[in-house]
Amino acid sequence: MSVGTELEPRGGALVARVTLDNPRRLNVLGRAALAALVEAMREIGRNAQVRAVVLAGAGERAFTGGADVAELSALDAASAREFISLVHEACAAMRDCPVPVLARIHGHCIGAGLELAASCDLRIASEAARFSMPEVRLGIPSVVEAALLARLVGPGRARWLVMTGEAIHAEEALAWGLVEKLVPADRLDAAVDAALDSILACGAEAIRAQKRLCKLWEEAPLEASVRTSIEEFARAYETDEPRRRIAEFRAAKRRR
Repeated sequence: MSVGTELEPRGGALVARVTLDNPRRLNVLGRAALAALVEAMREIGRNAQVRAVVLAGAGERAFTGGADVAELSALDAASAREFISLVHEACAAMRDCPVPVLARIHGHCIGAGLELAASCDLRIASEAARFSMPEVRLGIPSVVEAALLARLVGPGRARWLVMTGEAIHAEEALAWGLVEKLVPADRLDAAVDAALDSILACGAEAIRAQKRLCKLWEEAPLEASVRTSIEEFARAYETDEPRRRIAEFRAAKRRR
């Protein structure tokens, strides 16, 4: 499977659109695709002009069908460790990207694909989306970034997903908090674009700082999170962004 990357000018900045591109096989994730995704995200992270990333699956049937079952069937204990570590690297690449990553979800979002979506900052889905963690039905546990699910939907619902392997529909995913926004399929791209415009309307450095803090808040104790937040707030004033944007805000308010 190929992983396509397009840099799109938008709002005076760049948005990176990353596409999992093997629709004939539901955009499944094998070693080559995972490695390509990791490299694509690292390259995007090195581009200071990129303000946001959209991760999508090609075609109409799936965001991604998850790990390539053909490759899973050939694993032994040693190669299983290597394969699942690569899944983790791909998920970590979303979390480590210095700008917000939006998952555009249409169709099936399965297993490692759901872990990938959970690793994104925001998830926007169409009403045709369907979510599942069926690994236990293949004799293996859900691992690596499946650990994020409890933080998104709560421990009981996370257990339901990983212990039953049952799929849930888009409406249930929204009610559970697995996705942030749900729209009809023909409005999915418009909803993604609206979210991008909201992000691009914010301070570029402030958004990068907020991404760092959101990740920290998931990982660090409260006191450490608060202390680091204070430092990030002070660091913002080492640039002219707060002064400039506050002045713009006050000027716009006076014009009303």
